[in-house]
Amino acid sequence: MKKYFIITLLFLNMLWFNSCEDFLNLSPVSEIGSAAFYKNDKEVEAGVVAIYSGMENYVQNEWALTELRSDNSHNRVERSEGEWKEFETMNVQTINATVSDYWIDNYNVIFRANTVLENLVNVSGTSLKLQYEGEAKFARALSHFNLVRAFGDVPIIDKVIKYTDKEYFARDPQSEVYGFIESDLLTAIDNLPGRSGIVVGRATKGAAQAILAKVYLTCKDYEKAKTLLGQLISSGDYSLMPIYNDVFYKERNNEIIFGVQFIQDDAKNSQGFSYQFSQIGLGNATVDLMSIVNPADKRKPTLFYWHPTGGPIGGWECGKFQPITLTQNQGNDWIIIRYADVLLMHAEAILAGNASTTDASALSSFNAVRTRAGLSTVTTLTKGLLLTERRIELCFENQRLYDLIRFGAAETVMAAFASTPEPGFEFNSTDLLLPIPQREIDLYKELEQNPGY
Repeated sequence: MKKYFIITLLFLNMLWFNSCEDFLNLSPVSEIGSAAFYKNDKEVEAGVVAIYSGMENYVQNEWALTELRSDNSHNRVERSEGEWKEFETMNVQTINATVSDYWIDNYNVIFRANTVLENLVNVSGTSLKLQYEGEAKFARALSHFNLVRAFGDVPIIDKVIKYTDKEYFARDPQSEVYGFIESDLLTAIDNLPGRSGIVVGRATKGAAQAILAKVYLTCKDYEKAKTLLGQLISSGDYSLMPIYNDVFYKERNNEIIFGVQFIQDDAKNSQGFSYQFSQIGLGNATVDLMSIVNPADKRKPTLFYWHPTGGPIGGWECGKFQPITLTQNQGNDWIIIRYADVLLMHAEAILAGNASTTDASALSSFNAVRTRAGLSTVTTLTKGLLLTERRIELCFENQRLYDLIRFGAAETVMAAFASTPEPGFEFNSTDLLLPIPQREIDLYKELEQNPGY
């Protein structure tokens, strides 16, 4: 089936899928149009579940668009070819299929969210209706956030649209996209329950607060970010796991604020990114990253694991994901946001773009992450220290490139990295945005390409 841009009405006949444990276990509904569906609570619930199922698609290869395009990761030499090589050399082509799929998959989630919002009138009971609205707007905001950071100006889609709705096809300015994201997340914060009030894996008030805080930091609105993060920290809903490795191997734990769930060895609901971060996959750690980690850092065995067997050759792999098997049907959940990220964002919000701070609250949040890693605490927090700590704590979690951009360090850091023998590419500032997929431009003449492509 052809997959077109935001006109995802073609998905109406195949919207519903089985999905993950805990809550993504509704029976699928096949070959049914929307006009004959969404008539009661159960059917709208199926629509909400389909939103989460859609998220499984865009997180599968997101690492290539983020980690490979940073100084964190590179391909194995013998597998560095084709469109994968385009990411690590910052030479992404407009016809890159992975970029096109990422655009489509995020807009598909937006379509599913808009479909739920359009049918809330059929939900009985105010509290359930508010919850479904909150979940749908959380997902819609998150996908718009993914898109605006990756592509810059993008179309805002706030309803289910038709092919004739050409006013929706052009790109909207980033400032308007961020305003729309903020509005959706504020509604989600108001409508969604806390962690204990909803099934594990679904969006919560805390998840919406955490994502909105990152949006505010991206927009340099430090005071609003600080307020939200302070509320989230004081809620007591989340905490650091005592052992770093347990964050990834005792899934759905107290540190996870929101993640996309997968099931081990399930034909429909497993994932392949664990394979790609193995020593026979594509996303290997750079020497540049490995060299900055203190040998005494307790995170190191999880970040970099030497795997002597299990494939055609031995090599380093990321220990955040389970050991490789002969298949790519892995069950690790993908973490979108976790509490360690919140603590480091809290310190960032207090730092507020300055070179350093001795603020006690910022130091408390920052040092909590370092203490778990077995590292000494600091009495002055600098911008450089914070950026490095985020790089190590959150490596291979799709944060590094956007951190560099948010901190205003991307051009300097990536240009310096490009000049080393390791990556072998020429860096241009226009490389920080991905190209609008050529297929979408061919279909929708209202779209304009990013500079440099």
